[in-house]
Amino acid sequence: MADRKTHRRMTSAEQVRRSEQNHGGGHYAAPSRTPRTTSRSASGSARHVASRSEGVDSYVSRRRKKRRGRVLRVLLVLFLVAFVGVGTAAAAYIIRINGTFQEDVTDEIRAQLTEPVEMQDPFYMLLLGVDKSEGRAQDWGDSSSNFRSDTIILARVDAPSQKVTLVSIPRDTLVDMGSNGERKINDAYSIGGGAYMMEVVEDFSGVDITAYAEVDFEQFTAIVDAIGGVEVTLPIAVSDRLAAVDLPAGTQTINGAQALGLCRARHAYDDYGGGDFYRAANQRMVIGAIIKKILTLDPVSMVNAVSTLAGSVTVYPLTVTDIVSLAVQFQNFDVDTGFYSGQTPTVSTYTNNIWYELPDESGWREMMERVEAGLPPYADESQDFTHGVAGSIGVSSGDGSVEEDESSEDGATFSGSVLVLNGTSVSGLAASKSTELEGAGFSPYADSASSMDHTTSNVYYNGSARSSALGVAQTLGIDESHVSENTEGYSTEYDVVVVLGTDVTN
Repeated sequence: MADRKTHRRMTSAEQVRRSEQNHGGGHYAAPSRTPRTTSRSASGSARHVASRSEGVDSYVSRRRKKRRGRVLRVLLVLFLVAFVGVGTAAAAYIIRINGTFQEDVTDEIRAQLTEPVEMQDPFYMLLLGVDKSEGRAQDWGDSSSNFRSDTIILARVDAPSQKVTLVSIPRDTLVDMGSNGERKINDAYSIGGGAYMMEVVEDFSGVDITAYAEVDFEQFTAIVDAIGGVEVTLPIAVSDRLAAVDLPAGTQTINGAQALGLCRARHAYDDYGGGDFYRAANQRMVIGAIIKKILTLDPVSMVNAVSTLAGSVTVYPLTVTDIVSLAVQFQNFDVDTGFYSGQTPTVSTYTNNIWYELPDESGWREMMERVEAGLPPYADESQDFTHGVAGSIGVSSGDGSVEEDESSEDGATFSGSVLVLNGTSVSGLAASKSTELEGAGFSPYADSASSMDHTTSNVYYNGSARSSALGVAQTLGIDESHVSENTEGYSTEYDVVVVLGTDVTN
């Protein structure tokens, strides 16, 4: 862990007092560091004041001479992970909307993020979900001082290793903000917006944040609907009247409104303790489910998803080249094995009628050391108390190794990346066959072949992936005699390439 760094602070006492009013009014007193070890319950949860104070002067940050990255909207990258295969039409589309993505960037963030993200190396981005909506902005004003970041996620993006790690930081986490005192970490946004929040999270985590994202989870409604819903697995039923969600336990496909409700639901977990923790786990699951679904979409559907996102996404100063470069590196991303997830270990305490989360310092250091090393956040599954209650996707614990899939008697395996090319004039054939392959355990990507007159389907494998090619053939009902090494010039970025003919259209 790096040494804690000195923040740039606001010096106006009036600004601090107003921010304290945002916190709930009156004089702020830091809680005693003697934690209460009992779990948080709904009956004891602190009630957050709904009213907001007047806006404070904007937080002005100085440029630092250390490496910084460009503003990067996390969902944009996730939605474009498999976008490269679309071709020149997609490139033109991205250029056209590039200006839209670069709107609404504050001067403070511009001052911090002055250098390109080195995408060939692992980098960190801060993902914020702010309690700002169109209605609230009209009532309270657009100033960041009127809002807090209810969702705080530190993301590590490692394209060379095909890994994405999300670590949620509870909004009630008590941190030292120097001259602004000890406060809940989500106060940082109301004090100085996203720029100051980056400063505070960097200090807390001990890593350099080189990218920034701000997402309103209300956007999930249109986004999820645009991609035809996402599949989630819920260990228990999730019913929360305030979040407007009522979902049964089990694996199911949910629409945008249900995804939004799942990302908001807290009271569905009243019997298990602090609902914020379980809600955060569900948010990470939904993000992973969106990535997983996008990787199976045909190019037209991907374009539609990006178009839906463009009106409410800010990117600065990410270029088309940057996007394509990252997308190329993530073409073979497997959510089930490369998506890591966890949250800051804390202990709950109730002081001055307010709940706080006190960081488990040693546990937090251990977690960040694992994240820095490219490992899942938890050493052992037992460290994740949301396991078996909240939803999950990908990997949260262990050494990151992938168990070998069981092989059938003829040597077929059912894992690996597959490029599915539609060699017929049958619309949607590659997408439907990709769904079959995903259900069997593969990570497919659907596209069109260069010609549409194929009558016989063929499966080609790259390198030593013959066993995966046999599994693809079995799944799609293609005869083993049509499985061969890729010497036809098809992409070598995938384990297997399957060219669909009319023999699999029935």
